[in-house]
Formats: sequence, C-alpha cells, structure tokens
Amino acid sequence: MFVMTITTIAFLLFLLAVLVGAILLQIFLSRRKSRWPGLVLPALTFLYSLLSIFSMAAPPEATALSIASTLVMTLILSNIPTLILLAIYFLCRERQKRNRQLDKMNIQDL
Repeated sequence: MFVMTITTIAFLLFLLAVLVGAILLQIFLSRRKSRWPGLVLPALTFLYSLLSIFSMAAPPEATALSIASTLVMTLILSNIPTLILLAIYFLCRERQKRNRQLDKMNIQDL
C-alpha cells in the first residue's frame, strides 16, 4: 500500500502551484499588446528540450536505431510543455484579434 507523507503532499502542492503559476504567466504574457512577450516561455521550454537532447549519453553497446529512437522520444516528450504554452499563446492572440475586429466593426457602424 502506498502511503503519502506530508513531505510528498507538500511537494506535489508546490509542483501544482508552479504549474498553475506558469500557465497564468503565459496567459498574462500572451495578452500583452506586443506579441513577443508571449513567446518567451515557449522559447525557454524549447531550449530546455534541446538541452535535454544534447546532454544525453549513449552507452557504447547502443545501436544507431536505439539512439535515434531515444532521441526522438526525448524530443517529443520534452516538447509537450512547449506545445501547451504555444496553444495558450495562439488561443489568446486569436481572441485578441477577434476582439479588435469587433471593435473595428462597431466603430464603422457608428
């Protein structure tokens, strides 16, 4: 039976708070007038995924196929946060674009 200690629960709550904070920060940065601040966090997570690729070490008995498959899987799995942050970015920017177009239509109707 798995027993969670208070330290484990506190760590999980801290991890959840960091995750929620990163998502809220991404939403805040994506809503800025300039489009560049919203691309900072996805760029950082992408650079982190490249760091994880370049820091891998292959054992001497590994074949080229196993090394390539490990690299591809690491690249895919480490870019999941990048894809999530980019999805948040594009959703926020699309909403802003739609609101600007509605404002233009309302101004033209006056």
